[in-house]
Amino acid sequence: MTAVPAGATGGAPRTLVCGTGFGRTYLEAFRQPGFPLQLAGILARGSPESLDCASEFGVPLFKTVDELPASIDMACVVIRSGLLGGPGTTLALELMARGIPVLQEHPVHHDELAECLRTARRNGVGYQLTTFYPQLPVVRATIAMTRALLRRQRPVYLDAACGFQVAYALLDILARMVGGVRPCEFADPAPVPEAPAGAPFRSLHGVLAGVPVTLRVHNELDAGDPDRHAHLLHRICLGTEGGNLTMLSTDGPTMWSPRPWFPRHGAFDASEVDQPTPTIMVAPEPVDYRALYGKVWPAAAGRAMAHAWISAAAGSDLLREGQYHLALCRIWQDVAARLGPPAPVRFGPVHRLSADDLRDIADAAQHSDPAEALR
Repeated sequence: MTAVPAGATGGAPRTLVCGTGFGRTYLEAFRQPGFPLQLAGILARGSPESLDCASEFGVPLFKTVDELPASIDMACVVIRSGLLGGPGTTLALELMARGIPVLQEHPVHHDELAECLRTARRNGVGYQLTTFYPQLPVVRATIAMTRALLRRQRPVYLDAACGFQVAYALLDILARMVGGVRPCEFADPAPVPEAPAGAPFRSLHGVLAGVPVTLRVHNELDAGDPDRHAHLLHRICLGTEGGNLTMLSTDGPTMWSPRPWFPRHGAFDASEVDQPTPTIMVAPEPVDYRALYGKVWPAAAGRAMAHAWISAAAGSDLLREGQYHLALCRIWQDVAARLGPPAPVRFGPVHRLSADDLRDIADAAQHSDPAEALR
């Protein structure tokens, strides 16, 4: 990790984490060996879960900004913004008014973001909006590979899918892949015919940075459990003249598939026959979800925090990144308006199925009826 400037007291920057829902991912980052920031406290409402968190991490629990000591160097606001009915943006504004730089988790409404940027500039403090997912190792590697690829070949299309909760992050990933957002425009989705099982996905067609884009969004919500039941986080396919690069999920893998070559008059020429078949280009270390959420995701949150502090300590200009996110907010809000509100659903228990379970089922079916594989 890049060297991190010291905090105001000369030691590791003293960092406040606000929220203990997804904020738990940020808190876990402080367990990393050699992590360059110091956890100074948790700000939350005082629920039993937040009290337990403060006790587990051995830090004080604050319930209001007025309770904070003067020694806080930076705050991470991991609480829903006003757009989602939470106090996250109000809290970010209060912290910046106290002279504390803020890293805020997405999504944020365009007008809230504009107010945060004005408040940061007025108080001479750092402010960053983070979409988190571009800090994950597979996403970072895929973005870097895409930028290298597009220096050699032009983009032909983007085909992407996500859950509606992470649509803003998807747009951020796509924009980082193709190097910007403009020109950008989306059309209304086609009508969805009635189906007995509903229509989980809604599709939009448009352009992003001039690249034709198809977006497919899982647009359903279980109000009783709104943060679960997504069919996927992010899946992205970038098509170029020579093939397509596909990130199968947010945590990998990413594959390169050359454009298919078909023989002419029953034969390939030498340049075609030597083309490789689809190849895994970015392969994450195999982990279970305990390690993913306990180590991989906290490491990504740690990168976001360290980057935010480096930027704040250097007094970096907020304008360039702020204007980028303001443009992204407008696009995201336009996409959300065209999709319409998520359809209310009530999901039952999820019947988990591992890869080994699926192999066993398939093997058993083929052994009981060998013709099954041919049907």
